[in-house]
Amino acid sequence: MTITAGTDPTAAEVAAGLHAGDEEMLAVAYRRWSSLVHTVALRALGDHHEAEDVTQQVFVSAWRSRHTLVATDHALPAWLIGITKHRIADRRAERARDAHKVAAAAAQVPGEQAELTGGPAAGRGGADPEGGVVDRLVVAQQLDSLGEPRRTILRLAFQADLTHEQVAERLGLPLGTVKSHVRRGLVQLRQTLEEVHRATA
Repeated sequence: MTITAGTDPTAAEVAAGLHAGDEEMLAVAYRRWSSLVHTVALRALGDHHEAEDVTQQVFVSAWRSRHTLVATDHALPAWLIGITKHRIADRRAERARDAHKVAAAAAQVPGEQAELTGGPAAGRGGADPEGGVVDRLVVAQQLDSLGEPRRTILRLAFQADLTHEQVAERLGLPLGTVKSHVRRGLVQLRQTLEEVHRATA
């Protein structure tokens, strides 16, 4: 598409260029509408780091799905907001999955947590209380063996019941770093418990 020198392309021209695979028009779209996408994501998620991630994902998705874009004056910003809403939904689902993983792992930690706080042992209960004790001891040992800052991050997430954002703020770490340590720490704990269960089956 030919754009007259010295003039800004219209929204329809940007849309047509993007649809045709013009990377320059993708850059124009980013400059023109990324702040709108970021604002929508920030209001929905309440976190600058996640809003920045969503903004980047939106324009990557826009490029990959450019063939679905209709080149009109109003289609492009509405189309971008539609993608933004999908990416926000994905991020919320990811949060829910992370919360479920933390809750599942924390369910095996409360006995250790109670010992540290002087409260009653919670345990997993059920028909195998000894298995619950073993699991708690294994988790406690595994946490102790982790290096920093992962050990502290997991203890704050499990024992202090802090959100990822609260852990990041307390430790002065990027949110992405905290999430990465939580995910990897959960994998380590789960793998260790699975090995113990196989060995004692």
